[in-house]
Amino acid sequence: MRAGAANPCAMVSSANILTDIPVCFETEELLLRLRVDRDSPDAQQLRDLVDRVRSVARPKAACGQWYVGAKGTETVEIGRVTFTSRVLRVNLEHAHRVFPYLATCGREIDALGETLDDPLQRYWLDELKMVALGAASARVRQHIEQTYRPGKTSAISPGSLRDWPITQQRPLFSLFGDAAARIGVTLTDSFLMVPTKSVSGIVFPTEVSFESCRLCPRPDCPGRRAEYDPNLWEQRYAEKPARCG
Repeated sequence: MRAGAANPCAMVSSANILTDIPVCFETEELLLRLRVDRDSPDAQQLRDLVDRVRSVARPKAACGQWYVGAKGTETVEIGRVTFTSRVLRVNLEHAHRVFPYLATCGREIDALGETLDDPLQRYWLDELKMVALGAASARVRQHIEQTYRPGKTSAISPGSLRDWPITQQRPLFSLFGDAAARIGVTLTDSFLMVPTKSVSGIVFPTEVSFESCRLCPRPDCPGRRAEYDPNLWEQRYAEKPARCG
């Protein structure tokens, strides 16, 4: 199919809402991670906070299958929504379907922060939110694997690369309709998600593993998962000049 042509399979899908997600807060593991002496007064405060979090934590997620439509040089259509990114476009060269997702720690645990005055406890709560978010993200991966059987996959998130900036959250959220609101996630005017411990992105089938970190030159990134490859853009993503004749 030529670039820009309509794809009859580029249909709108609907998101699956994932709730009742189990999350395990291992107190002893948290004490070690947060470097809290297990016999100290701080340890008891942390245990009390964990008990409060356990009683309210409700991580949630939304994900589904959407079909890939028209492709331009730096654009790709997903479920009748156009995304602009050369990296995304190249990654979806051979993909016919993708699996957008949203995952969040949940508004319930996020609201606990308003009741905490101690900066240390707020820091602890952020770590507990990350545990809840991790559970939601794992549930997304499990749902995609069990429901759609996509085989080998990679993922990409808006804002992870200059080529796919955070402004692309807007079209991504538009895919989900009211599903984002149903799991309690909103998008601010600056394209940040609330609760802040939320993630979004697109899982896609691929035979070539992709990690956005390999395209990001930012030094000393605490979230880096792979080494920066200064040659990768030219090798895989730079637009090749048209051949004559």
